[in-house]
Amino acid sequence: AMKSAKLKVLFDEYTNCAKGDLHKARKQIVFGKGSENAQIVLLAEAPGKNEDEQGLPFVGQAGKMLDKMIQAMGLKTEDVYILNSCLCRPPNNRKPTAGEIAACSDRLHKQLDIIQPKVIVALGASAAEALLGPGGSLASRRVAWHSYRDIPVRVTYHPAALLYNASQKPAAAEDLKQVLAFLES
Repeated sequence: AMKSAKLKVLFDEYTNCAKGDLHKARKQIVFGKGSENAQIVLLAEAPGKNEDEQGLPFVGQAGKMLDKMIQAMGLKTEDVYILNSCLCRPPNNRKPTAGEIAACSDRLHKQLDIIQPKVIVALGASAAEALLGPGGSLASRRVAWHSYRDIPVRVTYHPAALLYNASQKPAAAEDLKQVLAFLES
């Protein structure tokens, strides 16, 4: 209950956030969703059009793919916590810039500090950069464990990438198996 209250305070604090430039075109912020007691946090880059309209992360086609990924882990969407590196949708769903991610970084860090997951899965290169800093390709980051404030981080493909390139699905499935194996050890 304490984590829920802290997340509510944070949500209220950021509802009218005007850091950076992304807030100018947004309909609303897109805050994290899921279990505040989640062992796994799934971090993506930024909201898209559907997310901006509904105020929730992963509600479009990529969200359906993410649901399948979560189910493949033997979990329900409610068992994990899902959030984006940025609160606001970049124009035309473009990739957020390093500056835009930096403008939202305190919000990201505060949510992760409240949730205190056992592991974070960075979905895509932007999410990896938000946690680990710049440098390294998605391919090079995917094959190793990383650390964010002593929390293990696994990098994998963004669900939207899997929609467009099904050949990456086996690798993403292997990444998620590594996360489960870590949690079971």
